[in-house]
Amino acid sequence: MLFRLCLLTLCSTLLTKQSTAVDIPAELKHSDKGVESTNLSYGHAIILGIVEGVTEYLPVSSTGHLILTNAALGLDKNTPIRDTEGAWILVQDDKRVEARPYTVGEAAYAYVIVIQAGAIAAVILIYWQTILQILLGCLGQNPQGRKLAINLIFAFLPAAIAGLLLDDWIEAKLGNNIKAVAGALIVGAVIMLIVEKWRKHGQKGVTSPEDGPRIHDLSIRQSVMIGFFQCLAMWPGTSRSMATIVGGYLAGLSPKNAAEFSFLLGLITLTAASGYKIMTDGSHMIRALEIGPLLVGCLVAFISSALAVKWLVGYLSRHGLSLFAWYRIALAITVLLVLSR
Repeated sequence: MLFRLCLLTLCSTLLTKQSTAVDIPAELKHSDKGVESTNLSYGHAIILGIVEGVTEYLPVSSTGHLILTNAALGLDKNTPIRDTEGAWILVQDDKRVEARPYTVGEAAYAYVIVIQAGAIAAVILIYWQTILQILLGCLGQNPQGRKLAINLIFAFLPAAIAGLLLDDWIEAKLGNNIKAVAGALIVGAVIMLIVEKWRKHGQKGVTSPEDGPRIHDLSIRQSVMIGFFQCLAMWPGTSRSMATIVGGYLAGLSPKNAAEFSFLLGLITLTAASGYKIMTDGSHMIRALEIGPLLVGCLVAFISSALAVKWLVGYLSRHGLSLFAWYRIALAITVLLVLSR
């Protein structure tokens, strides 16, 4: 977490000149209208930290829940904001000649990306032995760890390529589209119910639900297939965890092993996504966000993620995905009913 915060500060130092050496848009000159507080409160930090931590690894879509939470907290506005010194925070887009103001919604979205550090740290703590095996494998000292590292890399590649090509377009089209989130929740739920029924049907006559390949036994083809499923999570509301667990089911993994592979793959994916966001948006984020709420959000996300991960593994082994599917449907219906008022 400290490394990520140091990296954020470094990016700010490197990029601040670019972000402040632009002309103020005409509509902002001599205007104090529509100014929002630049700082998320500690209350916001705790709420967003809980939502991020609980939903990041559960198959219910953390992005979808955070978009909905930001809307409920009024943090999804396009209102321009100032930094702590009262200066406008401006963004110079490649496709615009004139700079545009950084908004409340962008600051809240950036905040969520940063506090993912807490969720990442939780999985590192819980699976430190497996991670150590992977590191030793990369050094040629653990064959199983080396095989698992290769599987995770190949599973990560599809989302890495798709993310670089489509991230900006998806964020612009679907980033705060609550109807799109509700649709993804329902589609994901249907997929979960179908795959769960298929899995349970295939288990008839099996002596143990934990039978099947271990995560380092996956072939490269199976790992890439799980990676393509992870690409589905680029649609906000789908759930990266849901997509990779379903992919793990189809690869023959047990619920426990599918969840473990999903968590480990998430370490790579979430770290890469957060690093990319920091590199592209770091200077604006550091000016818009204070360190206090950031640290509180990371801590809350760490605790809630650790509890959610430990609970999920045991629950999936006993009951599967059905509960989460019905929850997603109920949540989507609630969202659509609220929007229709």
